Amino acid sequence: MAGRGVRVTEQGDGPRGGARTPPLRPGGYDPADHAAACVRSAARAGVPPLLVLTVLHNEAYKPHNPLLERLWQWWKPGASYGVANMHRATFEQVRRDHGLSGRWEDLRDDPAFAVHAAALHLGDLDRRLPRRHVRRYTRDELLALGYNAGAHNMRAFARGVPPGPMARSYLRRYRAHRSRAADILAALGTCGPDTAAASG
Repeated sequence: MAGRGVRVTEQGDGPRGGARTPPLRPGGYDPADHAAACVRSAARAGVPPLLVLTVLHNEAYKPHNPLLERLWQWWKPGASYGVANMHRATFEQVRRDHGLSGRWEDLRDDPAFAVHAAALHLGDLDRRLPRRHVRRYTRDELLALGYNAGAHNMRAFARGVPPGPMARSYLRRYRAHRSRAADILAALGTCGPDTAAASG
């Protein structure tokens, strides 16, 4: 991606700069491009940057560039948008709760804004998750499951209800991607607090 279609974003609701806009032509996508935006957004949302960047890795299963997302949306109008794959209903809730002026469609073209909205949503999930939960999951893992399966299911998993096949797959990928995300953040010189270690 280096050298093609890269610009600094200027979205008023999110952290300014540091997130690369994918090129209009399909190409490689690396969540590491948005690590600095993850650190800034996580700090503002009160969640660990490691959680945000690992979720971004989990959501990198499809190409993230404006052209392909427009085509995908034309074929499947209810699909998610942006590098964090946020659905419209989730975004609208985050927008109302946090007074964001950006639109759902902006997630597609402004990666910094997409990361910011994802971090805010993870912070909202954190406030809905009980302090005590089953020990088979860390707090960050439950928040990632909540990002994927919703707050209601997240709270059920926290009580010990077994996740279904899709949630189990998401959790496996989260655990696999976490060390990669930690390496990226370490290279930036910050990894942030790990809520898993604090909550147990």
